[in-house]
Amino acid sequence: MNNRIEKVNSLLQIEIGKIILKDFAFSPEILVTLTRVDTTANLIEAKAYISVFPEAKATGIINALNKSVYDIQYKINRTLKMRPIPRIRFVKETEISKAAKIEELLFKASEQDKGSGEVEKK
Repeated sequence: MNNRIEKVNSLLQIEIGKIILKDFAFSPEILVTLTRVDTTANLIEAKAYISVFPEAKATGIINALNKSVYDIQYKINRTLKMRPIPRIRFVKETEISKAAKIEELLFKASEQDKGSGEVEKK
């Protein structure tokens, strides 16, 4: 990935994060995080990855963000002095949940290893 794309990703992540924080009032028991932004090489589209806890609320939150994407896009267009500004699309972050599942499986495996070690000692 070239330096310009990295800078655009970082800039968009900061600006989208500010807008989400300022303009959206999520329930206090819901944690919404903008984890990363991936912009295409031609700067036409940017995927904003959203992580939601509890995960059961993710679809509703992402749908709400995508319904408001034109307002968000308008604010970014007014704030940033670059052209073109990529079209934003919100998607569910899956890498974090994959990592959590792997971690859980590793923990279970280590617990089973401890259990089998004790059985062998007897």
